[in-house]
Amino acid sequence: MLDDIWVDDSVLALRPDFAVLVMTAHGLRNGPSDDRSRAWLTAASACEVQTEKIDAWKDAYRAFGAKPQRTRPSVDALTRRMPLPEINRAVDAYNSISVRHALPIGGEDLDRYVGPARLVRASGDEASEEALGQPEPGEVIWRDDAGVTCRRWNWRQVARTRLTEETTNAIFMLERLEPMSLEELKQAGEELADLLAELSPEVRITSRLLLNGN
Repeated sequence: MLDDIWVDDSVLALRPDFAVLVMTAHGLRNGPSDDRSRAWLTAASACEVQTEKIDAWKDAYRAFGAKPQRTRPSVDALTRRMPLPEINRAVDAYNSISVRHALPIGGEDLDRYVGPARLVRASGDEASEEALGQPEPGEVIWRDDAGVTCRRWNWRQVARTRLTEETTNAIFMLERLEPMSLEELKQAGEELADLLAELSPEVRITSRLLLNGN
């Protein structure tokens, strides 16, 4: 799965500094939010908002014609929802890491994917859920063989692949732009892996870093 994921050159032309750390977690034991995941959310909610990193994502949205004040990058929307909402343990884990590092993170049910994930610029005729709306030509989207999985880079994910309490195999996309360093991106991935291992000691985690030129 990881070897087949790719980022289209047209996306990298918009932001040559883009990199994504893709992680898969097999054997996950998810469930409803508990005291442990609530503590992660509480600690993250106390962190100072890192506006420079969020502003970089707003600029990236403008580069393909989106208006970030109307459809906000995921990490921008998340930092405006303090205290962070409880969803389920796995989502609480990656939301807490997202806010700590001002890093957009998507988490999805790997078993719901049809073919590999790829980040592309939309043609405008991709299959998309009605609630999500149809992507505009040139819009940056994550997709698989069945259609859109996330619109406007990291604005909103489809219901089809969302992480639920029953999810056992998951995929996470940690998306970086400058001024975040690659070292911090890798650190965030390690922190997420540690939280997932707390939830599921037997979880098997693999990762791959995709960046311009690689």
